[in-house]
Amino acid sequence: MTVAAEIPQSHPSAAVLGTSRAGTGAVVDTEGTIVTVNYVVLGAQRVLVTDIEGKRMPARVIAQDFASGIAVLGVDSTSLTAPPLRRGSSHDVTPGHDLFLVSSVGATERRSASGYLVAVDSFDAYWEYYLDRALWLSAINPGLGGAPLCDWRGRFVGVVSLNLGAIGRATLAIPSENYYEHAEELLREGRRTTRPQRAWVGMFCYALPDRTVVAGLIPGAPGERSGLAVGDILVRVGEEPVTGRLQLYEEIWKCKPGDDIDLKVLRDGHIESVVVTSGDAEKFFGVG
Repeated sequence: MTVAAEIPQSHPSAAVLGTSRAGTGAVVDTEGTIVTVNYVVLGAQRVLVTDIEGKRMPARVIAQDFASGIAVLGVDSTSLTAPPLRRGSSHDVTPGHDLFLVSSVGATERRSASGYLVAVDSFDAYWEYYLDRALWLSAINPGLGGAPLCDWRGRFVGVVSLNLGAIGRATLAIPSENYYEHAEELLREGRRTTRPQRAWVGMFCYALPDRTVVAGLIPGAPGERSGLAVGDILVRVGEEPVTGRLQLYEEIWKCKPGDDIDLKVLRDGHIESVVVTSGDAEKFFGVG
C-alpha cells in the first residue's frame, strides 16, 4: 500500500521531515490494519492509502511507537482488497538467509528487491534512537520507507526503515515482532504504555571517533530551551564520561521525563554545565 500523509506546518516534525510525506505500508490482518514507519505519519492530520489498483482510502493513525519506529494505521476493512501478509519473526531468519521487499514508488507502482540478511545487530542513530535488534539487508530499498521485508516463504519479518551506506549493509529494517508481540497494547492504547518512560532531550548527535557532538536541536524541545548549542561536545552526563553516542543515550534514558540532566559540554575550549529539564518525546510530538 502507498501511504501519503499531510502534516501541518505548525507540527514540530515539519521543519525536519516536511509537510508532505509518502511511504509504504504492509497489510497485516483482515481488519484493515497497516504497519508502516513512524516518520511518515508523525504529526499527520490527513492520511490516504492507495492500493495497487489505484483505489484510495482514508486512513487513521492508530498507534505510534517512538522507541521502535513503527506506526500502525487503520482503514475500512470493507474497502480493502489486498490480502494480509503472513506473520513472521526476525528470530526465524539468520545471516545468509534470502529475503525480499516490495515497496511503493508512487500511487500504484511497486518495486521489489531481493538480497540476503547480512546481520542482526544493534543500531543507534543521531535522533536519540536505538534498536537492540535491527535487520541489515544487502539489497537497497528501491522505493519508499515502510516496505515489508519478507522471508523466502513470504512471511513478514521486518519493516524497512532506512537506506544506509555501510559496506555490505544497504538497508535497515525494524523486526516485525515490534508490532506482533505488542499488537494488543498498541491497538488499545495507541502506544507502548507498559514500556518504562525515558527522558528525551530533543537533539541530534554525530558520533565521531573521539567525540559525540550536538549537530542539531529541535526548536522548542528541552535541549534548546535549556541552552544546549549546536557544536557542543558532550563530555559527561552527571559524573559519567561520555564514551560514545549509545552510552550517552543510555545515561540519559536512566532518567525519566521531567528529571534534570546535568550535561557537561566542551564549548569554546571550556567545560560548561548545561542542566536540561528533560521531556517526553511522545507528548512533545502529540502522541497519546
